[in-house]
Amino acid sequence: MSEPADAPVSATRTVRIPELTRVEGEAALHLRIHDGTVTEARLKIYEPPRFFEAFLRGRAHTEPVDLTSRICGICPVAYQLSACRAVEDACHVVVDGRLDALRRLLYCGEWIESQTLHIYLLHAPDFLGCTDLLALADSHRAHVERGLRLKQAGNAVVELLGGRAIHPVSVRVGGFHRTPTRAELRPLAERLRRALDDAWDTVRWVAGFDFPDAVCEADLLALAEPGTYAIQSGIPTVLPADPAQPPYSFPVQDFCAHVTEEQVPHSTALHSHLDGRLHLTGSLARYAVSGHLLSPLARQAAREAGLGDPPLTPGRPRGEVCRNPYRSILVRAVEVLYAVEEALRIIDAYEPPPRPYVDVPARAGVGHGATEAPRGLLYHRYALDADGRITDACLVPPTAQNQAAIEKDVHTQVRAALARGTVSDTDLTHLCERAVRNHDPCISCSAHFLDVDIRREASRV
Repeated sequence: MSEPADAPVSATRTVRIPELTRVEGEAALHLRIHDGTVTEARLKIYEPPRFFEAFLRGRAHTEPVDLTSRICGICPVAYQLSACRAVEDACHVVVDGRLDALRRLLYCGEWIESQTLHIYLLHAPDFLGCTDLLALADSHRAHVERGLRLKQAGNAVVELLGGRAIHPVSVRVGGFHRTPTRAELRPLAERLRRALDDAWDTVRWVAGFDFPDAVCEADLLALAEPGTYAIQSGIPTVLPADPAQPPYSFPVQDFCAHVTEEQVPHSTALHSHLDGRLHLTGSLARYAVSGHLLSPLARQAAREAGLGDPPLTPGRPRGEVCRNPYRSILVRAVEVLYAVEEALRIIDAYEPPPRPYVDVPARAGVGHGATEAPRGLLYHRYALDADGRITDACLVPPTAQNQAAIEKDVHTQVRAALARGTVSDTDLTHLCERAVRNHDPCISCSAHFLDVDIRREASRV
């Protein structure tokens, strides 16, 4: 229950919102305002620690692919393929060619379903004045139906290649337990061709939203891979917030030397910093780093959506980086279009591999793997003994990396709102919710609650 807006200036005011179903997981936002100045903004992730890194120890090198997929029901493929890359790296095995193309196809399916889920079910209601998906379906039924068709198309890709749409069972270290025939992929291609029209319409629909002005001042971190838009592999690449600083890259095995984690008292998720600075990973970072490697069709869609040319386009002066988190929904829509098109390209060129997997014999070593989950760069590291047993594990998900930048973004947006004049607690609450949802945090694998705690304070007279 909030206190009245005309409460005495010496009062501390608290507003709690017990239900926000468009955030995946359990979290609270604590906002403190003193004499009209934001003094504290904390994203409190209070879900119990899940201890995946601990109970991976002692497991066989073949097991992380299935165990880590249980971390998230929305993006299990990201965890599976990151685990595969790290284990294969430790065992000095490279999976390439047709099997790697199938992995990319599987990942495209997850991008389609996950990004579409965020665009339509979680994010679009903010732009259209709707409280939830049901209200959106009442006022924009045709759009919601299109979103559901797109998501189902992505689910169909994951189901065919992975054995089921949630927590796939066909992925294994070295490849797949089973690979599809060309005949099995043919109906999927027909469905994706129809989905391509829905993806185009999604870009045009989202481009018509009203985007508030905002800037997230953080370094952008994404994978970069020569010749293609990075999805299932790449080199970590940084676009600094300071435009005077040039982009730089580092080997994936040096990830933990650059991205450091620390525990903070108000969150069960670790906070990450990139070379001592705030950083952001995800769609905005991917587009800034590798947008010039999107397909011609996707680049055309980006231009029509108002995103302009990517900043690192070869042969052109370094362009302006899109750092407006509200416009991240535009990049996600373009990425859905790209993923549909890329899936079709892979299917059209598909020839079944001679074997569904390559052997990955156990050996002692340390392996590193990174892929681009829909919400950003996901890193895995495993240390194996000579029998292939895991002696140490490290998993760094996108939301843990983004948490500090999200807090700074909330702080900045609330400060700007207060500078424009008096803002009610209700309006501040809506602003904070939107600021968090812009970044699509995957706090766990289900949608629960966000408590927003706003404290207004003034010096006693």
